[in-house]
Amino acid sequence: MSTPAIFLDRDGTINVEKNYLYHTKDWEWIPRAIEAIKLFNEKGFFVVVVTNQAGIARGLYSTKDVDILHSFVSKQLRLYGAKIDKFYFCPHHPNYGEKERCNCRKPMPGMLLEATRDLNIDLNKSWIIGDKISDIEAGKNLNLKSILVLTGHGNKEKDLLAREDQIICSNILEAADFILSATKSLKRGGLDDLFHKTD
Repeated sequence: MSTPAIFLDRDGTINVEKNYLYHTKDWEWIPRAIEAIKLFNEKGFFVVVVTNQAGIARGLYSTKDVDILHSFVSKQLRLYGAKIDKFYFCPHHPNYGEKERCNCRKPMPGMLLEATRDLNIDLNKSWIIGDKISDIEAGKNLNLKSILVLTGHGNKEKDLLAREDQIICSNILEAADFILSATKSLKRGGLDDLFHKTD
């Protein structure tokens, strides 16, 4: 049986945007992001991070550096009884590195598709939350419902949203409240009601 997921962008969505972040000492949670992640956990969603990490292609840091950072993030979440089920990152950039084209750099949906295969995700009842149009477009490529948050680059990107995509929230906790207020517990079939009403 498949399970719905919340796909989360990383920088600017769950942590404060800092150019080419990879040091654990520079990690800074967006206020109440941990609370939002825990809410999704409690309601039965997979929580999956999908993040473009072009700093790898640019030679600024390595895949190992990203893995170390994500391990640090997971340890912090465990202190609060929360978790991210899996992290996916794209190390490519069209103008840097050995591989100029890929299907994983958002807005391409490769990371979301890989997660779907790995975790048996129900895309029909899943959402993506991010601070860039590329996040929204990645979701659209798979017919996901999407929310743009105004943290990170969101304030600059919101004017680029197509009218049909304009679900905008101030931050990830507000986005979580939006999703969960429109749904009931997965065990009671609330997601079926939501998607029947909004499709």
